[in-house]
Amino acid sequence: MDRLLHSSSSGVVRGYHATDPLTWPPDVVVAIVNAELISSYTLRLYFEDGFTRDVDFEPFLTQAVHPQIRQFLAPERFQTFRVESGDLVWGDYDLCFAVADLYTGKL
Repeated sequence: MDRLLHSSSSGVVRGYHATDPLTWPPDVVVAIVNAELISSYTLRLYFEDGFTRDVDFEPFLTQAVHPQIRQFLAPERFQTFRVESGDLVWGDYDLCFAVADLYTGKL
């Protein structure tokens, strides 16, 4: 029963999960260079390594409980995104995501 309630620590090495699906060498930095709105809550993100990913933010926003996040369900608010220093941000970093999550498309 204990294994059902607690995840196994056999894959953990010094606080990092060895089974992490996205691992980059420590000297690699992936930044966003551009973003464009392609539908209501979907952005096309361009990364500096040439990779492009379409990310749909609607599921994340609709499942959010916090009003600071839900405010971005208003289309005019969502469309205020910008790329700043390689990050995708809204407002004064009112909403931002880890670049690795955006790269994989898993919010």
